[in-house]
This record gives sequence, structure tokens and C-alpha cells, in this order.
Amino acid sequence: MENTKRGSWSWLRRLKTKDFRRLTGVKQRTFKQMVGCLEQREADKAKTGRELELSLEDQLLLTLQYLREYPTLYRLGIDWGVHETTAGRVVKRVEEALIKYGFRLPGKRKLRAEGEGWGYEVIVVDVAESSMERPQKNSGPTTAARRNATP
Repeated sequence: MENTKRGSWSWLRRLKTKDFRRLTGVKQRTFKQMVGCLEQREADKAKTGRELELSLEDQLLLTLQYLREYPTLYRLGIDWGVHETTAGRVVKRVEEALIKYGFRLPGKRKLRAEGEGWGYEVIVVDVAESSMERPQKNSGPTTAARRNATP
């Protein structure tokens, strides 16, 4: 069953080169090399457990989306139709495979800065503790009336 929803490989491969890179953060040639590494990993490993419903291309897209946008794994799971635990396993497995085969995976800042030239604004917040004056509980002048004075 081929996944034809937006963001899936079957839909994404129809995009122009510029749009593909804008969306994924990598060139199509690099993407194909990454898929080749994942195919090599699949050939090297023993077949255990249940096979994942996502294609290798979709697994790579899920990982690139995670690295580029840092959504929660729950959100990725919803978007890709898998459980959040499965999304986490896919991200970990794909990252390890790409690193093993020589790809350097830059963090969020590097991926975003390359494609769109976004700058980063630094905000400094002073969070030092400061004492606060509060009225004393049993202070005479601040108490409006004493309990025993009311009838």
C-alpha cells in the first residue's frame, strides 16, 4: 500500500529540486544516498520482529522532519500514522545508520540556517531571586478587626 498523503515520499518526490530542499533540508541527490545507506543497513541486519509499515524513504523523511523541526514524537506519530514509540525508534535507528555510514547530522540550527538563512535572536532573561516584602500575619496595624471584638 503506497502512502500518498502530503509529506510522504510518493508525494514529495514530485516536488521541484528547490522545493524539495526547502522542505527536507537536503538535496535530492543526498537524500538518495541516505536511502542507499538505509538499504545497506537493512541488507546487513538480521530480519527480526514485525516489518515496519513505513518505507525506508518515509522513515528518512520522518527523521529529517524531526531533526529540522523538533516536533514531539507524539506529533510525528500522528502525522505518519504510527505510535510515538515507533516514531522514536525510527528516528534513533535512522540516525545511527546514517552516522555509521559517514553522514554527519547537524542539529536543528544547522539544518534551518542552511536552507533558509534564518538568523537567531538571543534573549537574556534575568532570573535571579529577589526578596519580597509581605505583611506579617499577626501584625496589629494591618489587621482590620480582631475576631473577639465582633459580637
